[in-house]
Amino acid sequence: GLYSITFSNEVAIDAENAEAYTAFRSEAAEHSMRHFLEVFNPAFDIRLNDEPDIGAFINANIVRTLAGVMEAHHPLFLKLQYNGARALEELASFDPSLVVGVLGGGAGTARDTFELIYQAERYGGRLALFGRKINLAEAPLEIIRLMRAVADGTILPAEAVRSYHASLK
Repeated sequence: GLYSITFSNEVAIDAENAEAYTAFRSEAAEHSMRHFLEVFNPAFDIRLNDEPDIGAFINANIVRTLAGVMEAHHPLFLKLQYNGARALEELASFDPSLVVGVLGGGAGTARDTFELIYQAERYGGRLALFGRKINLAEAPLEIIRLMRAVADGTILPAEAVRSYHASLK
């Protein structure tokens, strides 16, 4: 199963969302269903005056949301936007049992795709979920092959871009 959440920096709303997630986990456990947790950056102003770093804000809320959750009810993995090296490394090292992954977002360039894979792997990400970047690619199988090579460290993003464009010719 999938549970998606967006933190708002509004105490009442975020508390209600945390309670809804608790209820979801309980019902999922009743049906022996495992799940993953998807966390979106807010697409609206959340007034982070004292804490302008969205990555730190998201991480703090993820830690609060998962605090006290028994391992059997933990998400199989966490899917979130890449908010920079520091934020990803901080979250990935906080709890090594938590599998942290990045979402690919909308369509972008091949360079964006390969660089995001490279940065995510470098700073502790253990999976990447890139539906649209693959689906909308001119050569989906080739982009997947090269994404894997970048994640494995056998080529760098710039090399992957050159190889991808060469395959398109």
